[in-house]
Amino acid sequence: MDDYVFREGPADLGAGDTPERSVRLSELFSGPGRSVVVYHFMYGKKQTTPCPMCTMWIDGFNGIASHLAQRIDFLIAAAADLPALRQHARHRGWHNLRLLSCGDSTFKYDLASEDANGTQDSTISVFTRDDDGAIRHVYSAHPRMGVDIKERGIDLLTPVYNLFDLVPEGRGDFYGKLTYPNRS
Repeated sequence: MDDYVFREGPADLGAGDTPERSVRLSELFSGPGRSVVVYHFMYGKKQTTPCPMCTMWIDGFNGIASHLAQRIDFLIAAAADLPALRQHARHRGWHNLRLLSCGDSTFKYDLASEDANGTQDSTISVFTRDDDGAIRHVYSAHPRMGVDIKERGIDLLTPVYNLFDLVPEGRGDFYGKLTYPNRS
């Protein structure tokens, strides 16, 4: 497995001019026996605005990040440049997530979350590290389960769909948005 290089900004999203730094996939493991789970955010390159559905998923991940940190190293990887990614994160209140840019690497392409034309798809990938330090890609899932089933492959990652599935009216034509009208 390639030891991909990502770009990372400051841990504090409001830190201002703190310089960016490079971080390798192998450096994302915080300890032995921990897996690294990466959510591939559809943002950057041809995707010039953040994906609303990815944003909905990441809103949920931000809320459970402290629980996830007990067992795994979880991060968000996007092709967007860091200033744009951090700006969107500030706007959404994502203060509990590690955000990385992979726009300068083949990471998304190699894991099939980006095609040769630069079109992105949301994906979740899991990596482990052997005792000798070798990185293993053990799992990836994509939303498309078939030509006619485009978003069910990773929908269990969001509580929104799980809750909608409990009610008689179900999901209906719901599709995540970056903003919603005020319902008060």
